[in-house]
Parts: sequence; structure tokens; C-alpha cells
Amino acid sequence: MDELLNFYRVSDLILTSGQPTPVQLAGLGSHGITAVVNLAMHDSANAVPEEGYIIASQGLAYVHIPVPFEQPAPCHLRQFFRVMDAFEGQRLLVHCALNMRVAVFMQRYLHLVKGVDETTASSPLLQQWLPVMEPCWRGIMALQLADLR
Repeated sequence: MDELLNFYRVSDLILTSGQPTPVQLAGLGSHGITAVVNLAMHDSANAVPEEGYIIASQGLAYVHIPVPFEQPAPCHLRQFFRVMDAFEGQRLLVHCALNMRVAVFMQRYLHLVKGVDETTASSPLLQQWLPVMEPCWRGIMALQLADLR
């Protein structure tokens, strides 16, 4: 798993990364992954068009929430929270193209839903991105639970 692009282990049950290759996707079941959540767009530069098939052929669940990098919206975050809650207790890989969308969404989920303090909920990649983060993503970082109802 460590060889995945921008890999970050949130916990024993939640792993995050950038886009896995087809070979990496095909091996996820052997790592105890039960579901994959993909936040990348269908047309991301490194997208794997057959990803859903590769995941399903291993008997794993697959959820695709396409989040446009230039226009993330509260509805995307709301949907992500529901998906994460639905898979609670299962071993997940949550990925996007580079693990940037995921870094923000995971931080908001851990902080707002799970009550983890903001710093602990953050990943090293998110910390690197924060100083130069685009305004649309700063808006997502500023959302509170009341904004998502």
C-alpha cells in the first residue's frame, strides 16, 4: 500500500492516496480493503476508466463521487460524509487524482463528524497545500456542519 501515490494512512481502517494504477487496484482485496471511494473526475489525467470493474471483480464495494477540482461544493462533502458513515468499521481506500481532494474531505469528516481536533485530523499533504490553497478549497475548509444541512 505504501507505494500508492501520495499514500497516507489515516487509521488501520482508512487509507488514502492519489489514483492507484490498474495493477494496484487489482491487488486491493488482498490488503483487506472492502470498499473504495473515488473523489476524482472521470477525465482526470491519471483516471483508470475500468476502475469500477476492477474493484467490483474483487467483490469490493465501489463508490464514485466526482468532485470537480475547480468547483468543489458542499453537496459533494455532504455525500462524502454519508458514504463514510455507511462504511464505518470497514477497511477503506479513499482516493482522488493526487490525494488533495481527499485530504480536505477527510479532514472535514474527521473534525466535523468524528470530533477529532483540526490539527490531528489533517494530513501532511494538506498541511503542505494550505498556504497556497485555492479559494474554492478554502471555502470547503471553512464549512461547518450547519452549512451542510
